[in-house]
This record gives sequence, structure tokens and C-alpha cells, in this order.
Amino acid sequence: MDVTTTGPTTTRPSVAAPEPRAGAEALSSDFETFLLMLTTQMQNQDPLNPLESSEFAVQLATFSGVEQQVKTNDLLGSLLGGLATSGVAQMASWIGKDVRTDGPAWFDGSPITLFPNLSDGSTGAALVVKDAAGTVVLRSDLAGDDAVTWAGVGPEGVPLPPGLYRFEVENRSGGSAPTTTSVEHYARVSEVRPDVSGPLLVLSGGAEVPAADIVSVREAPES
Repeated sequence: MDVTTTGPTTTRPSVAAPEPRAGAEALSSDFETFLLMLTTQMQNQDPLNPLESSEFAVQLATFSGVEQQVKTNDLLGSLLGGLATSGVAQMASWIGKDVRTDGPAWFDGSPITLFPNLSDGSTGAALVVKDAAGTVVLRSDLAGDDAVTWAGVGPEGVPLPPGLYRFEVENRSGGSAPTTTSVEHYARVSEVRPDVSGPLLVLSGGAEVPAADIVSVREAPES
């Protein structure tokens, strides 16, 4: 008589793929998924043909590598956070002082001293003033790279409204296309806060500039 042996039928649980996430969350998700898959594999292996110990060793080594990567990422995140906080603390003394920057300037009706940077070899230059929307509100000739005072008036001599304004130099040289260079000014620091790329300075009027772009710092002149 023929005897047919029927082994137990095992239903393998399905493992749902996690939704994509960024940074440490994504790596932690992969780590948990790997652990679940390895456990499921061990529970459902064929007892008559089990995995070789060397295969388990490779998988456990991978498991350890993933775990180590998660810990490393967490540590790096903590270090970066500490560095950002440290940079802000170091620059807290800048609050209330004037910094020289080529970022936007706040105009409140008082004249602003500008320091234009002309291009080498320039045969002519003009100061270009733009409002917060990027519209050119004034273009006037420059005699050189000496400091100039901008009174905050338009081409017709009409005072411009308070707000943030940007400045640049339009350089001309023979028949070549015009090039632009920066214009610097001093602005008061009202706040220092951390940012992913380094400390960020908030200036009077709300303009924000990276601390790394500051040219110089000085005591605010007495009113």
C-alpha cells in the first residue's frame, strides 16, 4: 500500500513595504522591516532543508550594519544640532551691533551709506536700486567706488516708501555686455538664529543674511 505523507501547510505572513520617509526615519523604517523579514524567514524555513549557518551569519552581519548606521546617523544629527546651537551662542554678542553686508537694506526715511564694489577695468558704472519686488526704482551714474549716500528718492526726486531695497553696480566696459557687482552697507542685528547652513542673522527691517556672508562687525554708533 502506498503511503503519501502530507506535510503541514504554512502560510507565510506578508510584510507590507513601509511608505518612503526621509532621514533617520527612513533608515529606522528599513531597520524594522529587515528585522521582521529575518524573523519571518526563521519561523517559516523548511525544517528538512534549513538555512546554512553561514547564511544566517551574513544576514546577522547585515542586521548589525543597519543598526550601526541608524546609531551613527542619530549621533551625527545630535552633533550638527550642537554645532548650530554653539554658533548661535557665539554670535549672540552681535545683537545690537552693525554688520556690513551686501544683502537687502531697510529704508525708513533716513539716508543709507553705500559702499559700491566696481569691477576691475570698468570704464563706467551705475548704481541700480531695486525694491522688494525686484523692480528697478533708480539707476544713477557712479563716479568711482567711494562711499555714496542714498537719500531714498526716485529719479524724479520723489521720496520712496519705507521698505527693503537691494543695490548693485552695473559695470560697463567698452562694447562688452554689462556685468554686476555688489554694494555693501551697514545694518543693525536684531536676532541670531540657527539654520541648516549655519547661523542666520536677522537685521533691522526683517532682512535675513547668513553669518558667513558678513564682511565686518562694528559697534553701533550712538544716536
